[in-house]
Amino acid sequence: MLPASKDSVEPTVGTRVGNYRWIICALLFFATTINYIDRQVFSILAPELQKTIGWTEIEYSHIVMAFQAAYGFGLLVVGRLMDRLGTRTGFSVAIVVWSLACMRFALGAGEAGNFPAAIKTTAEWFPKKERALATGIFNSGSNVGAILAPLTVPWMAMKWGWQSAFIITGAAGFVWLIAWLILYRRPEQHPNISPAELAYIQSDPPESSVKIPWGKLFPHRQTWAFALGKFMTDPVWWFFLFWLPKFFSETYKLKLTGLAAPLVVIYIAADFGSIGGGWISSRLIKKGWTVNRARKTAMLICALCVVPMVLAPHTNNLWMTVAIISLAAAAHQGWSANLFTLVSDTFPKRAVASVVGIGGMAGAVGGMAASQGIGHVLQWAKNDYTKLLTITGFAYVAALLVIHLLVPRLQPASVEISS
Repeated sequence: MLPASKDSVEPTVGTRVGNYRWIICALLFFATTINYIDRQVFSILAPELQKTIGWTEIEYSHIVMAFQAAYGFGLLVVGRLMDRLGTRTGFSVAIVVWSLACMRFALGAGEAGNFPAAIKTTAEWFPKKERALATGIFNSGSNVGAILAPLTVPWMAMKWGWQSAFIITGAAGFVWLIAWLILYRRPEQHPNISPAELAYIQSDPPESSVKIPWGKLFPHRQTWAFALGKFMTDPVWWFFLFWLPKFFSETYKLKLTGLAAPLVVIYIAADFGSIGGGWISSRLIKKGWTVNRARKTAMLICALCVVPMVLAPHTNNLWMTVAIISLAAAAHQGWSANLFTLVSDTFPKRAVASVVGIGGMAGAVGGMAASQGIGHVLQWAKNDYTKLLTITGFAYVAALLVIHLLVPRLQPASVEISS
């Protein structure tokens, strides 16, 4: 089938548009699910391993930081690699690396490929009006992975030993790889996509295909808005991933098997937040709102929903605490769906993975700094989480203010292209 021309426009009313792009979105969802199952194994087992090995809070923070360092370095490199290799090859390499990885550093480096590849794939397969929703859907896989981990990892650890949890979850990536290689091509090269759907996907103004030098991305305020947004809010999600099991274990004396119910509730809520946050801005754009107003309104709603986290240390009821954290986790994922989409709103497709990599690196650096701070605060304060949760409550409001000051209007970056 011949690819659509650059002059393709959105099909007229009444034209049936296919849905193959949502199959691609489902692939991204399952990849993100596997990605988060793999990274959650360690945090789920952390309370038990801490007893077995005997590390301190500070030593645990060093382990977390090692993963984040690899993840951040991987994002910086892999983002650029995705723009050079393309998503089909690049994503395949990434999942092989993280599925084979046995050491935490290697796992972090491999897992870094997921989000640059997924965001770039979304930019290739969806018009702007649908990207936040598609991002919210695939990003909800992170919550499904976080749900499945506490349900399966303790059972595997008790039945076959904790080492088996790493081996079995890593193997799942190869099943996904087979499906990816069978089902994925770029839209204009795919035999199963209809001309109407291809025209719909390419209904945004055409872009040049000339490569953009990596160094040209750094001077733009749009790059720094995304990077600082990640730097200020990613540490909250790292805290959820690596410290929530310990928080519930220490605050409410929950054992390994008792962690499942609170974590499952939190990450189910996060699933709704991821899809809902993406849906809100996509819906507002379809109703005629500008991209700038729609994205920032959705992000403001999410930021305000995190503020009640300041109350979490002051309740002695487990399920009240779970409700507060669930709202915050849902808000983070809704925020994340829109923050990621800002990149494809302001940069051409050929630079999206590189910018996501730069911002992801900033988020990982923020996470590394936060991990060290969390470890020391908890060691000195004897596991008192009050200060940490207070900072968390206002992080997103502050981040949105920074983003808005840097880019009052979400205009495309005037990126110079290579000759």
